Amino acid sequence: MSLKEKLVTSFMAFEDTIDVHSPIHDIRTEAIKTFENEGFPSKKEEAWKYTSLNAILKHDYSVFPKHENALEFKDVKKYFIHEIDSYKIIFIDGKYSSHLSQTTHDGIDICLMSSALNKPKYRLIIENYFNKIATKDGLSSLNTAFSAEGAYIHIPKNKLVDKPIQIIHFSTGNEAALMLQPRNLVVVDENSHVQIIERHQSLTDNPVLTNSVTEIFANKRAIVDYYKIQNDKENASLIDSTFINQKDGSLAKVHTFSFGGKLIRNNLNFYQNGERMDSVMKGITIIGKKQHVDHNTLVHHIEPNCESHQDYKGIFDDSSTGVFNGKVVVNKEAQKTNAFQSNNNILISDKASINTKPQLEIFADDVKCSHGCTIGQLDDSAMFYLRSRGIPEKEARALLMFAFSNNVLDSVKIPEIKNRITKIIANKLGVNIGFDL
Repeated sequence: MSLKEKLVTSFMAFEDTIDVHSPIHDIRTEAIKTFENEGFPSKKEEAWKYTSLNAILKHDYSVFPKHENALEFKDVKKYFIHEIDSYKIIFIDGKYSSHLSQTTHDGIDICLMSSALNKPKYRLIIENYFNKIATKDGLSSLNTAFSAEGAYIHIPKNKLVDKPIQIIHFSTGNEAALMLQPRNLVVVDENSHVQIIERHQSLTDNPVLTNSVTEIFANKRAIVDYYKIQNDKENASLIDSTFINQKDGSLAKVHTFSFGGKLIRNNLNFYQNGERMDSVMKGITIIGKKQHVDHNTLVHHIEPNCESHQDYKGIFDDSSTGVFNGKVVVNKEAQKTNAFQSNNNILISDKASINTKPQLEIFADDVKCSHGCTIGQLDDSAMFYLRSRGIPEKEARALLMFAFSNNVLDSVKIPEIKNRITKIIANKLGVNIGFDL
């Protein structure tokens, strides 16, 4: 039985565990039909031309973990940004962990999708926002069909959340192979501000496939600052689809740091439904061996007087592969748009490769839009300069690569995250500064 057939069959068993009178029951039913018709994407599709899922779909994944697993904080402490106080929403093998989490109902809702989907007090938000901007492709529909658990975050008007929110999904490896499908919904109302940190982390080398969907709504003058830390084990694969809808005067920023995992596909989609707003996408990818990281971005400028900024840096070693497919669409009505897109890459190994495809579709005539990509190696003259001043080759290479990615790091607003990412990069580049993640 193929994984697709197993999932379609498993949906009937899944329905037995949920409330068929739920307001999203019809949405789930329609979604599984979409997945059954479309299945998993293949390289025949233009958006997946350089990324094949065949290698990760061959495992016999457990769709429903058989055991609930308890983890002690000391066992997973290093995966938290524990230098700062934060709210925490923690999941173990797809199940909520109350003893590792710290949530609140003190004027804001930081809780579980399972609660939001089933309790009447959340029904209005679910009806207005759930599955409203997620695309109806096969993978997103698969997640929608099985949506049961994840993070639910609702920030009401005029609220500055006093500390960041960490969302971490742990997989214990108690299953020979595990498939997880977390679903997150983030709604930030007018004039409110939230910072969110997300991570998916395997604790063993058993295969894990995570198909995650996150919908984010930034209402008028809201600020959303989102950080994705992707530094997983070699047999863990992640398909992360994030959809962001912005209203007038809002600012939404997503930083994606991709360092570990077998295959990572980041689908990041911004929809600008208003004026005077800014969308920011920045990322650093540093991989080696046979790792594969694919960034697929879209910014849709719908109204006038808006901006978007994309800046992705990639460093590829060994036989690793990178993909960047960035698309900016400017509607005819979106005059005075300022859209910037950049993708710069360094190939350390002759066997490493990068496929980059920046795209602009502009239907307005009064805009400033630019895009570009570079692929190269470390500057020999810069290396010679550093070596001539007594800096060993290994450290000289690391300094140049730090400088290469520094403008992305400079835009990180949480110092503790910047320090954590800096240390991870140092370890990836082979410079030991006493931190190992």
